[in-house]
Amino acid sequence: RLSEKNNFMKALIIIAVLIGLAGILFWYGQKNTQRSAVFLAKPEIKSEAATTETILENLEIPWEIAFLPTGEMLITQRPGKLIKVGSQKEIIEVEGVAHIGEGGLLGMALDPAFADNNFVYLYLTGKNGSQFSNRVERYKLYGSKLVERKIIVEGILGSSIHDGGRIAFGPDGYLYIATGDAGNSSLAQDKNSLNGKILRVRNDGTGLEIYSMGHRNVQGLAWDSNGRLWATEHGRSGIQSGLDELNLIEKGRNYGWPVIQDSEKKEGMEMPVIHSADDTWAPSGMTYVNGSLFFAGLRGEALYEYKIKEGKLVEYFKNQFGRLRTVVLGPDGFLYLLTNNTDGRGTPKEGDDKIIKVKIP
Repeated sequence: RLSEKNNFMKALIIIAVLIGLAGILFWYGQKNTQRSAVFLAKPEIKSEAATTETILENLEIPWEIAFLPTGEMLITQRPGKLIKVGSQKEIIEVEGVAHIGEGGLLGMALDPAFADNNFVYLYLTGKNGSQFSNRVERYKLYGSKLVERKIIVEGILGSSIHDGGRIAFGPDGYLYIATGDAGNSSLAQDKNSLNGKILRVRNDGTGLEIYSMGHRNVQGLAWDSNGRLWATEHGRSGIQSGLDELNLIEKGRNYGWPVIQDSEKKEGMEMPVIHSADDTWAPSGMTYVNGSLFFAGLRGEALYEYKIKEGKLVEYFKNQFGRLRTVVLGPDGFLYLLTNNTDGRGTPKEGDDKIIKVKIP
């Protein structure tokens, strides 16, 4: 009888353990489902045809476009060349650029008072001995020459990966600088490092501050009609690639990398507005147009539109043009895309890389 009683008790314990495990698995599945349902962005494939026109070809790893008041375009190319396109194509060599992996000549911004001061700002990777670093420089553009070089911000660790690089002037007149963690995720949480941050500085380089932290690799910056700052950010890579983010940025906030990602929560850290879950956008440059944020996808090979009010994501041109580095709004009201198929990760087609003019229906 004692043996039977022991066997009975063992059976009860096993049953209780199995019930407990089943409950844990059910709770975990429910938890993940709820998290994904709230924050996961599954894009709608847009069926309407958009008007496209290729306006420039045979670029070499282009990264950024800016329109001059004259209507001419400036295009940065990662190996260190600034292209000016008007009635003719002019090439301006930028000195001191070290093109390594994702580093090189990256972001560009025109001063809000460019018509008066001719100031152009460039984000670039340089090398001092064996050490790579990123910095922002300011020049005056006269014709096809860059003169009066001034370093605005330096001391951003450089690497072959995660160099950030997008720069843009906000509605407050300050220059915002997106930096990456340079492959060292701990720097994103280090308040003594400029890496893994969004920085803010005056146009003369004074008043530098960390605007937000906890970023892996911010590649896009844009302000909506309410003056709110949004940022695109690359999530994890490798076998577990995914969890790319669109974040609404507020001053002084911590966006969690590498402590949290996707919809994980931790006190004092912010979750993204949307993330890509197991899909990969590799989101890059971004612009705001009429209630929507448009951002380019590198690995996603698509143009994405996030309709802010509706909380809806739309996808255009999937696998049509290859890798897309940025999208900007031109003075004519059209969108302009930069392809990025010559960067070593894409499959270049005839004429790559290109600038493509787009009208969304």
